[in-house]
Formats: sequence, structure tokens, C-alpha cells
Amino acid sequence: MGEKQVFRLQGLSCTNCAAKFEKNIRKIDSVDDVDLNFSAAKLTVHGEATIEQLEKAGAFDHIKVYPEKKKAPIIPFYQKRENQLTMLSLLFMMIGYVFYFQIGEDHALTIGTFLLAIAIGGYDLIKNGCKNLIKLHFDMKTLMTIAVIGAAIIGEWAEAAVVVFLFALSEALESYSMDKARKSIQSLMEIAPNRATIKRDNQLIEIDVEDVRIGDTMIVKPGEKIAMDGIVKEGMSYINEAAITGESVPVEKGDGSTVFAGSINEEGALVVDVTKSSEDTTIAKIIHLVEEAQAEKAPTQQFVDRFAKYYTPAIMVLALLVIVIPPVFGADWQTWIYNGLAVLVVGCPCALVISTPVAIVTSIGNAARNGVLVKGGIHLEQLANIDAVAFDKTGTITLGKPVVTDVKVIRGTKEELLQIAGALEAYSEHPIARAIHKKTQNVSLPEATQFQSVTGKGITATIQDVRYKIGNARLFDGIELPSVSENTVLYVGTEDEVMGYLTVADQPRPGIKEQMKKLHQLGVRKTVMLTGDVANVAEKIGQETGVSDVKAELFPEEKLAFIKQLKQSHRVAMVGDGINDAPALAEANIGIAMGGAGTDVALETADIALMGDDLSKIPDSIRLSKRTLRIIKENIGLALLLKVVALLLVIPGWLTLWLAIFADMGATLLVVLNALRLIRKNEN
Repeated sequence: MGEKQVFRLQGLSCTNCAAKFEKNIRKIDSVDDVDLNFSAAKLTVHGEATIEQLEKAGAFDHIKVYPEKKKAPIIPFYQKRENQLTMLSLLFMMIGYVFYFQIGEDHALTIGTFLLAIAIGGYDLIKNGCKNLIKLHFDMKTLMTIAVIGAAIIGEWAEAAVVVFLFALSEALESYSMDKARKSIQSLMEIAPNRATIKRDNQLIEIDVEDVRIGDTMIVKPGEKIAMDGIVKEGMSYINEAAITGESVPVEKGDGSTVFAGSINEEGALVVDVTKSSEDTTIAKIIHLVEEAQAEKAPTQQFVDRFAKYYTPAIMVLALLVIVIPPVFGADWQTWIYNGLAVLVVGCPCALVISTPVAIVTSIGNAARNGVLVKGGIHLEQLANIDAVAFDKTGTITLGKPVVTDVKVIRGTKEELLQIAGALEAYSEHPIARAIHKKTQNVSLPEATQFQSVTGKGITATIQDVRYKIGNARLFDGIELPSVSENTVLYVGTEDEVMGYLTVADQPRPGIKEQMKKLHQLGVRKTVMLTGDVANVAEKIGQETGVSDVKAELFPEEKLAFIKQLKQSHRVAMVGDGINDAPALAEANIGIAMGGAGTDVALETADIALMGDDLSKIPDSIRLSKRTLRIIKENIGLALLLKVVALLLVIPGWLTLWLAIFADMGATLLVVLNALRLIRKNEN
């Protein structure tokens, strides 16, 4: 495989045109392979091709090609050449109708004006339709061309002009709608700035992000967008990471904190060590994965594409039968040729073909803007049918940050107990030790010496010539201990007695119970917490969080086995951190990774990644998925219903050419507008 070139496209509005464009590019001798992503309007060429060659391949539909790094210009709707020609065609069509009623439909001036409207509005349509007809390639432009030429032959000039205008208008509105849907990706691409302020040789220079090297020192001023992923070396600030995680509440960042390109520095200046190149930043990976996701066809779309493949020839056969059979039995040839042309027009599969992709594109873009990365239409559809959700406990259902929940004194005072506990744990970085650090941060700690760590038990040290210890029950073997039945217990005492104890527990995420309730309301029948923790602690967390079932004391392979068993009776989503839960995430029908912004593994292993640690995104995503599936079904139903109703009008002879294309255009507009409802933020 040769050199890879990536381009952005403008003017790519229909799937048939995309397929033809791709076919034309493959004919270029220097091109080895082509990958055209219609949804993202993105072209990848393996081999060599100039922009001139590519635009020549897309000249039939006026497709413009731009290098990937260059932003395609935004051309207002009214400034596009094809839209201006459509409006000019409308003007001549209206003048033609004035002549039609004033001097008659057969007058040379009337016919000439309608012919001018057809030539202006339908030049590209008829030119490409005739080429397709010669090659026996039947798409919607071929069908329309046959209809227009047929109408002209039988003297229906006004009808031919209306068909041309309405088809051009339909194409223009379809293009506008697809551009609007694609803006979900374009808005992501515009999140990160193109230039960064870098300190090199004690000088501040502003350079393109492509020229920034890993290890460079980046300076971020207050109010600026962060240009590159990195780690804070100096400074403290609050960062708005809404563009990455969907969470609008600013996050405090200081020395050692990770920052992401595209987030906004709200307060203090930061000195950041760059850790990723511009093409490897988190936002760059999100954009890439969203584009790939939108290119992947959902099951419904695959079905529609297969259906359309047989539908178009069937319509052509039906049109031929309408033209031939009635006249064989004595009916008027001209009337039934006209009716057959109307069947061709109304039978265009445009609305049907676009019904699914526009909904998928819009929905995945909506999710990405809200901090949820869905890696394909298939996952979006499957999520709507999930009826069981399994959660890892630590760091998923809980915060993964233990806190001291209780302090019990047996001898002495509470302050003395906290002083001893704080002094003994002062130099430990264990998560439980950090919980004690936080609890004792306002307590004056005595000096401890002669520290000794007892593996699997705790710590001993000397304070004012007395040997103290803190740890689990095994550290106090032989000493009578108070009975404590829940959470992690740290006993504090001397060699001879226990002075008291601290209970430490991981805390459930705020609002978790409400999220579980929402899941159950959305049709999730079973919510399960999977944990390696002891049963009594797990049950307590389970009660606090509102899950319907708890499975405790599980090894990773047992989590995997449980997911396999659950799949036999349910459609299962597994929620975890994407690292130690990778096997279970992969086994579930849908794998959902928490905190995807912080881990590449989560982005790669899961079907859906929550870029932040917000569990409320799960019910939101299921709701969006259900809305998407509902809208897709509505679109397919609308498209087929309008076609069937219009075709039935052939029987009494009521289906006119203008009514046929109005039905086709109406169906296309209805499905597109219906799908664009998904741009709105998720509804409750």
C-alpha cells in the first residue's frame, strides 16, 4: 500500500454520488485504494492523486476537495452555484406559467421559457443521467432524466420544468441538511487551537501545533484554550473540560495534573510539559473515532441499503408495466406513458437511503458533544435494547477514593487517636493512608520515628518513646478487639492494648441512586454490581446505590463468567474503567468505559466511552439511543408510506409528475428534518 493522503470534501450530499465519486477515483492509475467516509465528508487515498485529479473525478456533482489540515470554506446557501441556478430555474418556470395561462401551452414562447427553465435547472442532472443511461447505471438521476425527457417528448413541458425545479430544490435542501448534521464533527475539530505558545531557549514563541514536540514546555495564559495534551509543571488553575468530558463544572489542576487540548484555562497561568503530538491528543482521537463511528453502517442501514438495491429495479419494472399493460387493453398510450414516468419519479429511493445515515450521523455527533464517544451505529442501536447493566464497583459505582467514615475511642480522646493515626500514616501513599491524611489535615501531629511497615498488616512507629501501631486485626494478634462488622477497619494502639479504631470506606458517587432509578425506568430490568470486595462491604454499597443485585468476592475471570451467564437471558452492558475490566467489557453486548479522557485503553477496548466520570451519561445515552432508533423507524415508515400512497394514486389516474416529485421531495425533507431533531440536547 502506497502513500496515504487524507482530504476533506465539500458538496458531497448523496450516497449514490459518493459511490460514483469513489468509483471514479479508483480509475486513477496512481491510486491503489480509496476509503470514502460519506458521513464525515472525508476521503482517504492510498497512493498518489492531486486535488485537480480528485475534483475532476467529482466534477459530475461539483465536489470540492481540500487537504485535511485546511479548513474548507463555508459557502452560504444562497451563494452556492447550484442553488443560484435553481432559483433562476424557478424564475423562468414562473414566467413560463404566466405565458401558459396568457397565450397557451403550445405557444413557442411558452415552450421556449419552460425549456430554458429545464436547461438552467437540469443541465447537470440530464447530462449525468444520460451518461448513466448509456452505461445502464440506474440511480435517481437516471430515473429523473428519463422522466424529464419522457415528459418533453409527450409535450408536457410545464410538468418537465416543475420536475427539474423540485428535484434541484430537493438536492439543495438535502445538501444543506447533511452539512448541518456534519457540523457535529466540524464543531469538534474547531475545539483545539491551531497554535501554541512554547518556551524554547528561554524565549516564548508561537508555533503551529503540528510543530510542537513531545517534551516541549507550553505556556497557557488565563482565558486561553489549551493547545496540546500535557502535564502541569507549574501553576494552579481551574480548567473547563466540557469539550472533552461533557462536564461543565471546571476542574482544579495543579502540579502533576493532566490537561487536555481543547479545554479552557479559566484562571491562573500554567506551565505544561507536552506529552502527546497534535495527531495523538485526546481530542484528535475523539474526532477520529467519531468519524470512523459515523462511517460504520448500523444494522438498520445495512438492511435499507440491501432493500434499496432491489427496490430501484422493481420500480423500473413497475413503471414499464404501467406504461405497457393498460394500452394493450385499449387505453390511451400518452396517458399511461405519463403515468409510468410519474411512477419512476415517485419511486426514487432517495428518502429511504438517507433515512438512517442522517439520524446516525446526527446522534453520534450529539453524543460526542456531550462527552459520550459511541464507536459505531451498531452500538448505538444495540444500546436501545439493553435490559441489564453490570457495574464494576471501585472507581465506577464508587469514587475509588476511601474516606474515614467513623472514629471510635476506647481509651484517651478522639484528638489523641487521630494524632497517633496521622503521625503513623504520614509517609504512606496507600489510598487508605490518604484518607487518614485528609481526616487529620487540621490536627497537630507529633513526630514519629523508627517506622516499620508490616506487609499485609499495617505500620508501627515510635512516638515519645512509646511504640504505637495502626493496621488490621492481624497486626493486633493476641489482643482482644472490639467487634466491627462493616467496612475497612484500622485499629490504633500500643503493643499491649487497642486505643480505638477508624472505619474507612469507599464512597458511592453522588446521585448514583437516582441514576439507577432512571435506568430501571428506561427498561433496564437488572442492575448488578460486580466486585472483588468482601460481601458485607459490597452489600452495604449495593443498598446505598440502589443496584438490584450484588456479586461480591469475584476474581476478574469470575466477572467474565458472570457476564457470559447473564447474556444468556439478557442484553448486557458492562461498565468499568477499561483496564482491569477489559475482558468483561469485551464480552458484554455493549462495553462502556468510564473516564475515557484519561486512558487510551478505554478508548480502544470499549464500544462506548464516557469521557468523564459522570454515570448520568449512561441513562442519557440509552435515552438518546432509543430516540435514534425510534426516529429511524419513523423515517423508514414515512418514506415507504408516502411512496405507497403516491403509487396508489396511479390507479385512478390522479398521480401527476409534479405531485410525484413533490411526494419524493416531501419524503426526503420529512426524514431529514425528523433526524435533525437529534441535534437537540437529550430530552428527559
